Amino acid sequence: MRQDLRRPANRNRAGTSFRCQRNSGGCSAEGLVAWVRTVTLGLLGAGVELAVRSMALPWVLGMRWAGQWGRSVPDGVPSPVFSLQLAAKMAADECFLISEILSASFISARESRRVARELSSAIELYKRRGWIEDPTRYHSAPSAPREVKIQSLRSWGIQHEHMSFESRWEPHPQEPGRDRWLGYEPNRTAHVRMLRHPGAPRPWIVCTPGYRMGHVAVDFLGFNASWLHQDLGLNVAIPVFPFHGPRQVGRRSGDGFLRGDVLDTVHAQAQAVWDVRRLIGWLHRQDAPGIAVYGLSLGGYTAGLVAGLEPDLDCVIAGIPASDWVGLMRSHTSETIVRATHHLGFPWEKVEELLRVVSPLALPPRVAPSRRFLFAGTADRLAPPEQAQSLWNHWGRPRLAWYHGSHVSFWIEPKVKALVREALVSTGLLERPRQRRRAPGRRNGIARSPAATATRA
Repeated sequence: MRQDLRRPANRNRAGTSFRCQRNSGGCSAEGLVAWVRTVTLGLLGAGVELAVRSMALPWVLGMRWAGQWGRSVPDGVPSPVFSLQLAAKMAADECFLISEILSASFISARESRRVARELSSAIELYKRRGWIEDPTRYHSAPSAPREVKIQSLRSWGIQHEHMSFESRWEPHPQEPGRDRWLGYEPNRTAHVRMLRHPGAPRPWIVCTPGYRMGHVAVDFLGFNASWLHQDLGLNVAIPVFPFHGPRQVGRRSGDGFLRGDVLDTVHAQAQAVWDVRRLIGWLHRQDAPGIAVYGLSLGGYTAGLVAGLEPDLDCVIAGIPASDWVGLMRSHTSETIVRATHHLGFPWEKVEELLRVVSPLALPPRVAPSRRFLFAGTADRLAPPEQAQSLWNHWGRPRLAWYHGSHVSFWIEPKVKALVREALVSTGLLERPRQRRRAPGRRNGIARSPAATATRA
């Protein structure tokens, strides 16, 4: 079922035009009938789609598991010791994957032809402008936001601050997919959830979230924000990525980021990095005495990109990171299906080439080796260990903590909390004096602007 992620005006939740006749004091009978018919057909179509996906599910999982059967553990990765507890953790990963297969939105066959055309055009443009050879040229240095809006909110029993500001990121002129991207209006506003201590400035930890996150309760629980804020005494900022949470344009948080529309993925990832850098610029203007970036999964991928663009971060932690989208997709697909898609003309190589402009493996890290940290699960079924290992090798093999668990079990793993604490202590963020250390002028490649105007609601 095709899903148009743009949110047009004057549409109801079902995506159907339902116009009221103001002069008659109500809605026309024809409009009501058309609306009911369209909603009914939509529900029937959704039911058929769910049935088809349910029938295909055993085959998809079977081919995936067959492709992984007998796959050896990568060199350097500790072999997980099987136990019922480990099996339960792995099962949680598989349940998440099943939910994605049953409910995620994907491009249609008709859209795939448009995607292929955009892909070829984009590669030609990117090569001509030197972006594939040097991906840093694709990413412009943003300025810190001049005006922000900060509200004090309580959601799901969590008292926090909600900051929003204009993102101002746009695809480059002449980039394929630019007009479509600009039509995703919710992505024009950046959102950040914050926990701040009163009094003198304290170090900040910027937590870049994973795929499908973006909800207050999930974000604060996933990052153990109360521990970071209350026990460790840090200020915490959790940005919301494009297509997630209040920036959602599909049925669920995250729909559109990884649905197979390659240019949308490039633009979403580029805007995510831009917004994080804008946030970092704003934190520097608040005289933050130190800043760490801590990412999970998709956020670990983004943290890797930020580390390749921001030279003056105090610490970067990539947790259960993805590092190669094409490699990740292929790891969930049997070699039989991969070979079949090659024969059908699916351009794996072109996709990989295009995604280079937003790949953490294509950007040399600008953060000192002693300030880079990773953790990953030896039995991760969603972002296999080789994903973290690739980033670890690219980063010059810094401190890496392996835990015997899966992707979704990271938040209950003692080694994860120990690694995060170790990273923050060893880089001085928990011990550094709370003093102004921002140099005048330009810093971190971010142009300093006049003081922000913060309005509190």
